[in-house]
Amino acid sequence: MSTRELGGLLLTGGASTRMGRDKAAIEIDGVKLAERTASLLSAVTTLALEVGPGVSTLPSVQEDPPGQGPLAAILVGHKSLVRRGLSPSAPCLVVSCDLPLLSVSVLRRLADAAGDRSVLPVIDGTAQPLCARWSARDLAASDTAFATGERSLRRLPERGTALLLEESLWGIDASKLRDADTPEDLASMGITLGAVPGPRPAEPDERPAPRGRR
Repeated sequence: MSTRELGGLLLTGGASTRMGRDKAAIEIDGVKLAERTASLLSAVTTLALEVGPGVSTLPSVQEDPPGQGPLAAILVGHKSLVRRGLSPSAPCLVVSCDLPLLSVSVLRRLADAAGDRSVLPVIDGTAQPLCARWSARDLAASDTAFATGERSLRRLPERGTALLLEESLWGIDASKLRDADTPEDLASMGITLGAVPGPRPAEPDERPAPRGRR
């Protein structure tokens, strides 16, 4: 665990439309993806929460109404962390639940980066705000931006002041940060999905009664 106070937010509330099932509940080697990510996050943070329907082992909170997007989830989660005792000046690791190859070493690299700036890994030229360390300043600025209608993460955290980690600067395989939006994405990582569980067959006494019977 990092020696500095550090919050952790696991985002599990996405619609998972392209995957065709809840990504957070996908099991890899018998472990739900959300549970695996929660364990990694807990290993490097002082206090961690799930923001979503409660599919991991972490305490969970949810934006009201749900489905407002990742920025709303981050802000609701951060406020809940502060209510639970996290210092308002502490940074937070923000991690989405769709990173099957994520490792503790990646999160520790983000957590232990010097300074108090936000830290975003850059993959294929794009900064990754959903596997990043958000500074207290950027969290506060995001709260203000959200109140004025902002919903996008394209400029949040502020790229001009954040530490942007190109792969060449941190020596970690970029594949560890590949997200999985579709079954094909998982297959490219060597992960095969099982069949989607169907509804449980009705027991004999649960079957519908023939018409006319009461």
